Amino acid sequence: MKLSVKKTVALIGAIAMAGSLAACGNSNSASSGSSSSSSVTKFDPNKKVTVNVWAWEPTLTPVVKAFEKKYPNVTVKLTNSGTNSAAYTALDNALKAGKGAPDIAQIEYYAVPQYAINHKLADLSAYGAEKYKSTFTTGTWNSVHWAGKLYALPQDSGPMAFFYNKEVFDKAGISEAPKTWDEFYEDAKKIRQAGSYITSDSGDAGFYDSMVWAFGGRPFKTSGTNVTVNLTGDAGAKKFTEYWQKMIDEGLIDTKTKGWTDDWNRALGDGSIAGLLTGAWMPANLVSGAGAAAGKWRVAKMPTLKEGEKANAENGGSSLAMLAGSKGAEAAAAYKFLEFATAGDGVDIRVKAGNFPASAKAMKESSFLDATTVSDSNGKPVEYFGGQKFNEVLAEAAEDVTSGYQFLPYEVYARGIYGDTAGAAFTGKTTLTKGIADWQAKIISYGKQQGFNVKQ
Repeated sequence: MKLSVKKTVALIGAIAMAGSLAACGNSNSASSGSSSSSSVTKFDPNKKVTVNVWAWEPTLTPVVKAFEKKYPNVTVKLTNSGTNSAAYTALDNALKAGKGAPDIAQIEYYAVPQYAINHKLADLSAYGAEKYKSTFTTGTWNSVHWAGKLYALPQDSGPMAFFYNKEVFDKAGISEAPKTWDEFYEDAKKIRQAGSYITSDSGDAGFYDSMVWAFGGRPFKTSGTNVTVNLTGDAGAKKFTEYWQKMIDEGLIDTKTKGWTDDWNRALGDGSIAGLLTGAWMPANLVSGAGAAAGKWRVAKMPTLKEGEKANAENGGSSLAMLAGSKGAEAAAAYKFLEFATAGDGVDIRVKAGNFPASAKAMKESSFLDATTVSDSNGKPVEYFGGQKFNEVLAEAAEDVTSGYQFLPYEVYARGIYGDTAGAAFTGKTTLTKGIADWQAKIISYGKQQGFNVKQ
């Protein structure tokens, strides 16, 4: 995506994505995301209309059913256009073509600024969405704003946790999940001897960012058009890079199985991959993608550098945004669905299906904290985590997320080139240290080309 920073400096404000915080339709060729409430078409439940939604979140499927039941004249066409980078590539292509883009798109928090800068998202303030400020956690609410405007509503959040296959751990003689990264390394060797991998990573930029965050790193800083990139000098980034290189060198992680593929889901289901360091939104994806392992998995808090340390990061977490090109009755119905899914009846539906909410209220309810089952796509409860109150662990993980981590204002681009640079380390063509240095050089060069004042 080509940014237009030089022409939109007035729009750019500070961005800090700090923790406690991936059809048919309209053309979406509008050049501006702002609109006034007087120009917004009011929703008419009696008007037949089709809303196109691009999202990969599996818990939206039952939400669509519930919404269409409540508003029978509205048809919601839900399309999975892929996750993260694949989804953004598809969206970028549709926007560039000037046709075929959806009315609503699932956009991760880190990606909101890049689309906002380019005026591709509608300002939801025109629909009165600012009234939901108290509904969401502070971190997620801040993450859907850019330059003082509201461009999406939070859908979920992603404090990291360690999801693991207890059956495989038992087989390897490991009685509990690792509490430190030193223990994680020792457990990885035992898991490998048992014929499995403790986790996988074939070169995921989002995972790298999150792990650097978890290791205390703060390699990016953005203030207006001033950007600092210090991947090679930041202590936390260096510490994780060296640690992960050791895991790669010793063959302790699966570097060949690409995430979110059928092979990956099969490996999670049969125990070949026995653990995941990922966001709290993962339960629903395990149920839908690796159902064969139901009852075998458990959830633990992330390992830390020192036992008992309060340190965690966010991994993923996403919003639902309305594209600026959605107009008229389609836009009105699209906002109605967006509101229903993120701040209405859809929240409870998604939580029961295993989604980790961005709703401050939902996270405190006993029905959430005491849950031992995750609903599948048909609404059937599944004890995927062997009766464990998994949300209690995830809620504690959310409390441990440290603040101060920032993403780049062109993070979508940066993550898109990770595979060509640092990603080569996972095939043995370079070291992770060298790959990260190459990644940094390209990030800095691109930022300068786009009009940012980038320094190292």
